[in-house]
Amino acid sequence: MTVAYPIARAWLSTGGTGAQNYDEFADDAEITEIIAANPSSALAVEMPHRAPESVGKPFRDCLPDAVARLRAAKDDGHYASAADVVVLYRITAPDGARAYGLWCMIATDQISTSADEPGAVIRNEDVFIEKVRERVALAEATKHLLSPVLLLQTAHGEALHAALAESVADAGPPAVADTDPAGRTHEIWAVGPGTTRDRLLALAGGGELVVADGNHRSLAAQTAGYPRFLAVVTTAESVAIQPYNRLVSDLPEPLDGLDREPLAGPADVPATGGRVHLFSREGAWSVTLPKLSGAGVVENLDHALVERRLFAETLGLEPGDKRITYVGGDYPAAWLRGEVDAGRAELAVLIAPVTVDDFVAVNLARQKMPRKSTWFTPKARAGLVVAELD
Repeated sequence: MTVAYPIARAWLSTGGTGAQNYDEFADDAEITEIIAANPSSALAVEMPHRAPESVGKPFRDCLPDAVARLRAAKDDGHYASAADVVVLYRITAPDGARAYGLWCMIATDQISTSADEPGAVIRNEDVFIEKVRERVALAEATKHLLSPVLLLQTAHGEALHAALAESVADAGPPAVADTDPAGRTHEIWAVGPGTTRDRLLALAGGGELVVADGNHRSLAAQTAGYPRFLAVVTTAESVAIQPYNRLVSDLPEPLDGLDREPLAGPADVPATGGRVHLFSREGAWSVTLPKLSGAGVVENLDHALVERRLFAETLGLEPGDKRITYVGGDYPAAWLRGEVDAGRAELAVLIAPVTVDDFVAVNLARQKMPRKSTWFTPKARAGLVVAELD
């Protein structure tokens, strides 16, 4: 049995549409700059309220602009139509390392969010519901899905990785090659009906799949009632987990009461878990956050302790407070320290990354990760493959 299916009507980029996903930015001004420089970018469709002419307008008021931009991108030849396909995906890093994935559709009714909920697709993090509502509104307005959910194949990862590498080697020139800000090259190839497509779908959709990126997008598909959602199924060999840090723009309470030890050097991402590093204009510290007695592994992960011990108990902040910015691994520790030094934030919180093995183990046990605790790289590029909704 497979839970993976072809894309009934796909739109493949011919160039100029590739973009970082809407949630990969720590600074909204970056989004505006990218849209200004490349109006055909998928980011201009996914974040219409960040376009230069729309900054300050509510998201939903800008949805007609998103529809118009997607239509214009098609009319201008930035997308080519393909029917009943899956899409091979290769990402090549500057050092030559290669990651593979398969663009396809996944059955929404297979999403499981707890141990007592059946399903082959495991969603593993709490979400911010307003983000989900925005993704639903965008899909309803445009009738397309522009960003995939990144799924990690846990049962047939090695076989899928080998099959994708072999298929790419035999596929000829890519439909498009796109370069991201980190210098990675993203390439795609469409595969129509036949034994190759069927074999890839069986490998990609057999066994359990874990949401590595796109918890909000997967819940949006459920909320909207879509039977399938757009995904890239990848392998453990293709990905790594980078740090997922936090910035706090304003401290409502002092940091008194924390077990702080001054750092001899600059605050950086801790090499291992168990302690977090804090940086403010007053200094840099290593902090041990008290674990919860009698709690499970997940509740005592560093990201969960930061949410509970630092934000809730010490600073009186809820996870969705606008004063907290969640900063993924594309932004190094020096960038976070710079935001504090420049006065745009009062506190940087640096947290050791979760390991891939721990991530998979937690999810296969159907436990839920803390919010914004895993920053997988490389990420699937938005706007390379777009699924049109029936």
